[in-house]
Amino acid sequence: MTATPDTSAPETSTAELDDLAAAATTAAAIAAAASDAERASWLTAAADALDAHVDELVEIADAETHLGAPRLRGEVARTTGQLRLFARVITEGSYLEAVIDHADASATPPPPDLRRILRPIGPVGVFSASNFPFAFSVAGGDTASALAVGCSVIVKAHSGHLRLSERTAEILGAALEGAGAPEGILALISGREAGTELVKHPAVKAVGFTGSIPGGRALFDLAVSRPDPIPFYGELGSLNPVVLTAAALSARAPELADGLAASFTLGAGQFCTKPGLVFLPAGTDFQDQLRKAVASKGSAPMLTERIAEAYPEGLQHLAAQQDVTVVSGSVEQDAPADGAAPVVFSTTAATVLANPESILEECFGPTTVLIEYRDQDELAKVLSVVPGSLTATVHAQPDEDVAALVTQLSELAGRVLFNGWPTGVAVNWAQQHGGPWPATTSLFTSVGATAVRRFQRPVAFQDAPESVLHPALLEANPLGVPRRVDGVLVPAGVSVS
Repeated sequence: MTATPDTSAPETSTAELDDLAAAATTAAAIAAAASDAERASWLTAAADALDAHVDELVEIADAETHLGAPRLRGEVARTTGQLRLFARVITEGSYLEAVIDHADASATPPPPDLRRILRPIGPVGVFSASNFPFAFSVAGGDTASALAVGCSVIVKAHSGHLRLSERTAEILGAALEGAGAPEGILALISGREAGTELVKHPAVKAVGFTGSIPGGRALFDLAVSRPDPIPFYGELGSLNPVVLTAAALSARAPELADGLAASFTLGAGQFCTKPGLVFLPAGTDFQDQLRKAVASKGSAPMLTERIAEAYPEGLQHLAAQQDVTVVSGSVEQDAPADGAAPVVFSTTAATVLANPESILEECFGPTTVLIEYRDQDELAKVLSVVPGSLTATVHAQPDEDVAALVTQLSELAGRVLFNGWPTGVAVNWAQQHGGPWPATTSLFTSVGATAVRRFQRPVAFQDAPESVLHPALLEANPLGVPRRVDGVLVPAGVSVS
């Protein structure tokens, strides 16, 4: 495993990238041929190694990101837990989506014997995120899910945590090789131009990205304009709307204010699931409640100087919009020097409908916009102009009929929450972390068990001899994986009778 940059992070050259890509191609073929149990052992060894170096890694990460040791230690645990989850996913076997349809000479026309399975796509490029230096970085979900199914990975380090990226790659690479993974299965590159070349490189068969809309869109366009277009799995921007009903506010306004304040300021508002829009009935005192709740939230350092410089610019843009007022905080901030302080804005649904492009623009940092609606019809209209998001949240009382609202929210977000807050993403089998554009560029999730589906492609074998089939497609089902046989779901451990 090669970690190209040193602590000064030189730009990875084209020649170096070519060498890494050649090694990744060879490694991908070996990894694809390895058994699920072998690859699971690689992932487990990687998780154990990261856990063993947690103190060192957290110290480096805190120096580069200012996120604080408690948060970072928890993120390491999430990252290693994610690696172990994918080890369980691939040994359970349903991720292969194995299907067998036997030949039937009595049918008209008689179909052949067809057996379908998902196979790894090949070398994958991964772009690290700024806001999760572990869980969405070198050893993060994109890397883990690609390695799990038998792909090799070339990671483009994020400029905000270069030393951490290098050290994580060293630890992860040594653990993978020590567990028997092929040389070249993981590599690290650095530099903006190297990232562009990574997306264009003919050896790379898919790309995972977490970052800004402009940067992600540029790389997405590059990926699909290649002579051989490839999938680009980008997580770009999300406003994560929250709807508060009148009944919910009447029953628990102080609780909702405290919860919202904690959620939109968490991590200095630098979570991709930060609630950036809050819709509430007109004529309540919720602004006052939230102002009190935010008063205890101080400023906090941001991830990079570039992000810190952009935060006041975003605040001033929102404050300049007609009929948008500041409820709490100040838009005049020196975030690079003093940290980012929370700001709450307020406007109306009518104002948003008159100027959606300017108001419905993500401001990365501890800020949110309260949007008052007059009735359910106006709420439905204003929600219809909200861009696709990762999450949407409903706060309502148990006896309220919110079916129509939930239907609308499920059309614009990948995860719909009830009486909770969207910051915090469980890593499990049911998770969906993705939504309509611009939240993501695909229909898949980047978190949870089914994230592996991004880096696989289906292959069907017709009238094939058993000697060339994947074990999951053999009649005897030696792997004991769940399958669909002649249209019937067959549980794990059952062979074809």
